[in-house]
Amino acid sequence: MNSNFNKRIIDKAKELGFSEIGFSRAKKLDEDEVWLKKWLDKGYNAGMEYMNNHFDKRLDPTELVPNAKTVISFLYNYYTETSQNENSELTVSKYAFGRDYHKVVKNKLKILFNYINNEIHPIKGRIFVDSAPVMEGSWASSSGLGWIGKNSLLINPKKGSYFFLSEIIIDLELYYNSPISNHCGNCTKCIDACPTNAIKPEGYVVDANKCISYLTIENKKEIPVEFENKMENYIFGCDICQDVCPWNRFAEEHRESDFIPKEEFLNLTKEDWINLTEDKFEELFFGTPIARAKFGGLKRNIEFTI
Repeated sequence: MNSNFNKRIIDKAKELGFSEIGFSRAKKLDEDEVWLKKWLDKGYNAGMEYMNNHFDKRLDPTELVPNAKTVISFLYNYYTETSQNENSELTVSKYAFGRDYHKVVKNKLKILFNYINNEIHPIKGRIFVDSAPVMEGSWASSSGLGWIGKNSLLINPKKGSYFFLSEIIIDLELYYNSPISNHCGNCTKCIDACPTNAIKPEGYVVDANKCISYLTIENKKEIPVEFENKMENYIFGCDICQDVCPWNRFAEEHRESDFIPKEEFLNLTKEDWINLTEDKFEELFFGTPIARAKFGGLKRNIEFTI
């Protein structure tokens, strides 16, 4: 094991645009096993049935990568001060403003993986960008990149929480980081601000059945009538619990050109959203996270919210 390996990986990752990089020993997440089982048993995964699948793989990286030694965790910033036209009245989460992050981040990780394999040490492993049974927040926190906040998101003490999380799991042993302590303290801003009470009063548990992000993205059914007038004008995703988090006062503008939104999207008015056609939907949102909702899903969200 060479102590210089970590530094070279970090330097290359930052060159590719990653904000923070951390290293964890690849081992089963025993503490998460109890929490995850309880969360699933209570049905807090809502219609995300895939969360019930591959339970062991979700907790043990060696089930995903044979002979795995290291989980490298990455934060990729997507925060922006750019906002939609005030005449829009209908809101989209910041993460969905630009190109689909899965593609953007995965392409960068492929470059980094090849760099490690060819320039540092031969490796076997896999890349993960929110597309496999990986406990991303747990790995990021165990590698010292932050702590899991009361809204269930990773919070970095210097840069907030507006990040995409991703991982490379490899069979190379490296030096490992230590977790940092939780600094949410007695703050309940995210809990108090959630208009649908999706965050449990004690924090750290989110019921997806009530989460605006779930209801407007993953949910394939009609939005329950109980949430009428509680969506805070969000038609795709939600940033409320992040916007009120005091740690996001440290968030800085991202530097990723692929995340810069189209002016036409930013300038959509409420009438434009209501009259959105399928052709215009394809033109504006092809290759963006909003495409995941599909035209019918987005129209459902718009009609429910107005």
